[in-house]
Amino acid sequence: MRPNRISFEELVNQNKEQLLNDQQALEKIDKQIDEKRAKTVDKTKIVN
Repeated sequence: MRPNRISFEELVNQNKEQLLNDQQALEKIDKQIDEKRAKTVDKTKIVN
């Protein structure tokens, strides 16, 4: 018999709750976002 499946939305909500409770994971994600934004800004400066 198959295990009970959850919807994609439920899975996303579970992962979101886990991340909100995991400060280290949040800091890692924030750092990655900041790095991506810095790269985008650098590319914009080169073009202009």
